[in-house]
Amino acid sequence: MAVIARSHQREALAQLQQSHGGTLLVQPSNRDTAAGVYLPLASIRARDPNATVVLFPSDHFVYPEERFLAVVQQAVSTAEGFPDRLVLLGVQPDRLELEYGWIQPGSPLVKTPDGPVRAISSFLEKPSAAQADAALRSGALWNTLVLTAKVNALWTIGWECFPDLMSLFERLGQAVDQPDEGRVLESIYRQMPAYNFSSALLQRAPARVAVIELTGVLWSDWGRPERIMDMLRRIDRKPAFPLACLDRPFAPIAAMVRDSRVTANARG
Repeated sequence: MAVIARSHQREALAQLQQSHGGTLLVQPSNRDTAAGVYLPLASIRARDPNATVVLFPSDHFVYPEERFLAVVQQAVSTAEGFPDRLVLLGVQPDRLELEYGWIQPGSPLVKTPDGPVRAISSFLEKPSAAQADAALRSGALWNTLVLTAKVNALWTIGWECFPDLMSLFERLGQAVDQPDEGRVLESIYRQMPAYNFSSALLQRAPARVAVIELTGVLWSDWGRPERIMDMLRRIDRKPAFPLACLDRPFAPIAAMVRDSRVTANARG
């Protein structure tokens, strides 16, 4: 299932023309990431309450795909073996990144062919330079937000963290595949609260989440054009767009990282 906001429908449809099968869900409005997660969950749960789901953020880059999907499959198996846990993929950081979420791993829960599945001690969202530096030194991982879980585990934790949002999606779940499904969707989004999935759920329930380190894969959140350029350089590809379309002259991320570290050290 691909989930988009109605305001993005024109651009998304053009990009999805090459996809085969699947379902496109259109949100009446963008109400942050919790609603974006629980809209497809309501639909899936109505049809298969025992389903295992995988959440993929739409603007992330992975390479090579085969290795990435192998680790995702391991995470699926882990989620089915620990049905009350959410299982995240984490990436070992290679720089001081202030716009990513960070995961502080805890003790190992079980060993797998792709490495240990570990409990999570805490999450750190949008850290300061000093906080990110401490996280880097302590062995923290970047949070990819690629997540696997049993649908009912996500549903239960949702009720614990934002019951007002969940009551609306319960209404939608009862209308799935019914003639009034579209009307109910429009109605609940007129009342839909905006919650961030990371800060309103993951940060509040670290004991319910586990992490597998994603190794052998290049990963990047392409929320900034500089990250696109950096990753294309790493895989020796030239961009299909002119550099003039960047908001400002390209500066390698490594240089910005060094500047941030110097600033943090200067402040003590």
